[in-house]
Amino acid sequence: MKIINIVGARPNFMKIAPLMDAYKNHKEIHPLLLHTGQHYDRQMSDDFFSELNIPQPDISLGIGSDTQSKQVARIMMAFEDVCIAEKPDAILVVGDVNSTMACSLVAGKMGIKIIHLEAGLRSFDRTMPEEINRIVTDSLADLLLTPSSDANENLKREGISEDKVQLVGNIMIDTLLKFLPKAENSSILEKLNLKMQEYLLVTLHRPGNVDDGSSLEKILKTLDQLSEKIHIVFPVHPRTLKNIRSCKLEMYLKNIITTEPLGYFDFQKLMASSKLVVTDSGGIQEETTVLKIPCVTLRENTERPVTITEGTNELIGTDMEKLVFFSEKAIENKWKQSKIPDFWDGNTARRVLDVIINKLADK
Repeated sequence: MKIINIVGARPNFMKIAPLMDAYKNHKEIHPLLLHTGQHYDRQMSDDFFSELNIPQPDISLGIGSDTQSKQVARIMMAFEDVCIAEKPDAILVVGDVNSTMACSLVAGKMGIKIIHLEAGLRSFDRTMPEEINRIVTDSLADLLLTPSSDANENLKREGISEDKVQLVGNIMIDTLLKFLPKAENSSILEKLNLKMQEYLLVTLHRPGNVDDGSSLEKILKTLDQLSEKIHIVFPVHPRTLKNIRSCKLEMYLKNIITTEPLGYFDFQKLMASSKLVVTDSGGIQEETTVLKIPCVTLRENTERPVTITEGTNELIGTDMEKLVFFSEKAIENKWKQSKIPDFWDGNTARRVLDVIINKLADK
């Protein structure tokens, strides 16, 4: 059974790494790894492949950045040629990036089985490109592998047949737990002159927060105020940095420790050692829940509600009074009780392969 496994952007790498390792125990599957190149620079691609022991891609499309629609179109055109040449039995897509939807559209039109890992997540906000990608991919998928029970409920509500859906757990947590010992050996705290539990970690990249100058200024101004109470570390996304400079907001960073985007191990060490993480990322909401690190998410909605109902996450939109309130709660060690969701245990890749073998092999 030939399966083309597709990655296109940094969040995909952490999800595909444990799966590529698990394939070694299943000789009846012939896996190929395809990198669309949706994001392709050294820090967002090559370094992660090396750190996470991901094999070099069998196929690289080298698509590069573009507008949403043009990027999807270019991926589809290139991937169709791959499918004609390779004749896969199935493709496996992860998450919700443009590559996930584009390759699913091609496979759907060509009658190739589609496996969606991390299916069923919904923010219920169609202004997010990722939400469109999730809905389209799930509507086409033949096998929908979900990370949490709320995802199963979403798919049931959308009328997707339950025999296509299987709860397998959170694949990103496989990577987190496997590499945590290596991350512990990172010297990033020493490099930044930080001590455990004595700083807040910030990540910002979503357009609603960083592309609008007034929103970005409001967030940075509040972080600047919080820096009077606790150290703040801010690895700055390239687009965020560009907007900070174009809006002339550098003055708010004078008391904040800024870095370039970090490698996987350095970032995991920073996150696991922090007092609080302030983010607009989806994956970080999940990782902080497993690490039992308080998390404040600067979004109006989340496709990962289990991180709020069971985990350490609080959703605040752009309410900066809430950011100050929750930051003070974290500093004072008064965070809410939490637990790790079911099947977020480091064994998701094994369950994924078991389901694929049982559901798709020889069918």
